Amino acid sequence: MKELMGKILIIEDEEKIARFLELELEFEGYQVDKAFNGRDGLELAQTCPFDLILLDIMLPGLNGIEVLRRLRQFTDIPIILLTARDTVIDKVAGLDGGANDYVTKPFAIEELLARIRAALRKRAAKGSKPSSILVSGALTIDVLSREARVNNELIDLTKREFDVLHYLLLNKNIVIERETLLEKIWGYDFTGGTNAVDVYIRYLRAKIEEPFGLKFIYTVRGVGYMIKDE
Repeated sequence: MKELMGKILIIEDEEKIARFLELELEFEGYQVDKAFNGRDGLELAQTCPFDLILLDIMLPGLNGIEVLRRLRQFTDIPIILLTARDTVIDKVAGLDGGANDYVTKPFAIEELLARIRAALRKRAAKGSKPSSILVSGALTIDVLSREARVNNELIDLTKREFDVLHYLLLNKNIVIERETLLEKIWGYDFTGGTNAVDVYIRYLRAKIEEPFGLKFIYTVRGVGYMIKDE
């Protein structure tokens, strides 16, 4: 009899390992989604509800420790790190960053399954639920309800305005290039220029900054934009 079923996200760049984990977990009765790099995994975790995340440290682009840091800005679901790096420093960095457990490759699948069950039991006992709230000062957004508030006042945003704000807030304190925003929000096949980003930043400022006399979105000249905590 299977103790606890749930939905698990695997963020692992080695496709053979990810597929192996997927098959084993599905055999145990879990639902599984996969991402092969840190940014895709982060976006999946932000937009879909999961019960647990298996996160590799050595990921292309955005490494696992940075993904972990950003995940902990909006969710407290169990995260188990998977890595071939077995040094004390890596373990400490992962656990201090908010990981619930740490498994070194190669691992026995039975041990990993036991650790997953233990993490899910502990979460169930706490009765905790993943948070969908992102915050910067007086600004909050709820990703699941797609609501934005300033000083607890609901702000009417279009889908694209919300998506731009969401991406900036998800990457708080990091400068996001205009080209990156175009790619993530408008898509690869968008034929317009980066001025589309500037237009939507103006829309957002008119709605979330100017009426309240507050500043959330900062321009980094020649590069892009960022939301940062003062």
